[in-house]
Amino acid sequence: MPKIKGFKCFEIKNETATTADLYFYGDIVSDWWGAWQEEDQYPEAIKNFLNDQQGKSLNIFINSGGGSVFAGIAIYNMIRRFAEKNTVQVYVDGVAASIASVIAFSGSTPPKVPTNAFLMIHNPWADCTGNAEDLRKMADDLDVIGGGILDVYMNHVKEGVTEETIKSLMDAETWLSGKDASEYFNIETTDSVTEIAAAAGEYVARSRNMPKDLKVKNEDPAAEKEQSEHQDAREAELIQNNAKRDAIARTIINSYRKE
Repeated sequence: MPKIKGFKCFEIKNETATTADLYFYGDIVSDWWGAWQEEDQYPEAIKNFLNDQQGKSLNIFINSGGGSVFAGIAIYNMIRRFAEKNTVQVYVDGVAASIASVIAFSGSTPPKVPTNAFLMIHNPWADCTGNAEDLRKMADDLDVIGGGILDVYMNHVKEGVTEETIKSLMDAETWLSGKDASEYFNIETTDSVTEIAAAAGEYVARSRNMPKDLKVKNEDPAAEKEQSEHQDAREAELIQNNAKRDAIARTIINSYRKE
């Protein structure tokens, strides 16, 4: 496939000769075609980024509702390998929910979580259509996938915390403030930040047990107006990105036709 120049899917900020910053401020998606927003991240992009940052210290900032389980696990494993030779510090700026909570534990040191930021852990879910056997198989598959996620969490729990305890938190879809999370996991709590940024993406909106304080903030008229304006800007950006991707797809298709 020919390489397409001049189109950048995401941006890495504050890169120097010795350090680099990586932001998970959108959804975790499987590939480039699924990255509808600039903030979305996917395994291939992270792999290429990490290859370019060998020998540097890495700061990771998370404010994400999660996304694709397999993409998130791949990203977690890649960062863990990177952290074997390089210093990686993870910061949860607002929320690390669902599979983003797994990525939160990918650093070489415990993640730093403000007391008013959140981890949300739950069992994996999926959309499924089909007959009864299809649905039974999907349920079995989700149990296996959930077990893999539980294994990751158990590698980062405090001494004495049992697998049954973490599994019960996952079953209940539990939102843990930085202070609450420190009772179960090896994390470093920090002082509350003045404002928690809204987590981008659709996945956090599907959660059942979002803390009341966050819901109240979302219902504030000024915040609602700002969110609406932000959404309008996102939709306009999405239209532009779609047009760019359509142009790239046409370029690729035309290149094959010429061969």
